[in-house]
Amino acid sequence: MEIREWIRASLPVLDSSMAYRALGRAGDTPVLFLHGNPTSSHVWRDVMPEVAPGRWCVAPDLIGFGASGKPDIAYSFQDQARYLDAFIEKMGLERFYLVAQDWGSALAFHFAARHPQRVLGLAFMEFMRPMSSWEDFHPQPQVRELFRKFRTPGEGEALILEQNVFIEKVLPNSVIRQLSAEEMAGYRTPFPTPESRRPILALPRQLPIAGEPADVFELIAANDRALRASTYPKLLFQSAPGVLTPPAVAQAYAAVLHHCRLVDLGEGRHYVQEDHAMRIGREIADWINSQA
Repeated sequence: MEIREWIRASLPVLDSSMAYRALGRAGDTPVLFLHGNPTSSHVWRDVMPEVAPGRWCVAPDLIGFGASGKPDIAYSFQDQARYLDAFIEKMGLERFYLVAQDWGSALAFHFAARHPQRVLGLAFMEFMRPMSSWEDFHPQPQVRELFRKFRTPGEGEALILEQNVFIEKVLPNSVIRQLSAEEMAGYRTPFPTPESRRPILALPRQLPIAGEPADVFELIAANDRALRASTYPKLLFQSAPGVLTPPAVAQAYAAVLHHCRLVDLGEGRHYVQEDHAMRIGREIADWINSQA
């Protein structure tokens, strides 16, 4: 089935612009792909072609990421939601499927909590949830300590803005295979300077861990409660060992969510799209077909 060529474009959104890539036919069933930190629509490049036949697949670069603008804002979770809401409206997306990972999942849950009638279904992986403790966030003490440093004034700036640790260390170490130079270039290019990396630094400081930061923790918790009560179809991916969503967490969620299919990807860490792109895409396509 013809899916046409990749579209790469940009839209004026609020006081800035948001870039996106799209594949498929405008007018077909929309599927919105939401990435996390420190990635962009680049992370979906090998997933979307599997989903695109018969669908309109759209993957924005969140504000401050990828080819999107970098306005003078705090890059808080609320900022990200505000720009994403404006992007969705500017694109004219009324009812659509959501596919999300990492902070993209937090944004997807937030949208779905406010507009459940607009969600045809939700596919998600390595997702954001309210975490009761630092041990709940990550099993490895050295990783917990690194993220504590990210949240510490001065240390976070040195590590993320100056040393580019999130791109150079955290990202590749959260993928099973070795990313190629070309693949890494796709992640490095949007962040050539310390100033350009401010969006990367903002999000670890927003992680909802042990009640902090209080405003984000309560918002994520409220969206989590809405997710558990929702009745639209869901597709949840798990991998082992995982990071935000180890198998035990994924299985517990799948057991309590309504209309949720659980897919085991096998070995995977955090950026599972880099290790299981075609499998993820095929599972999403089959799942959407099953809703017809």
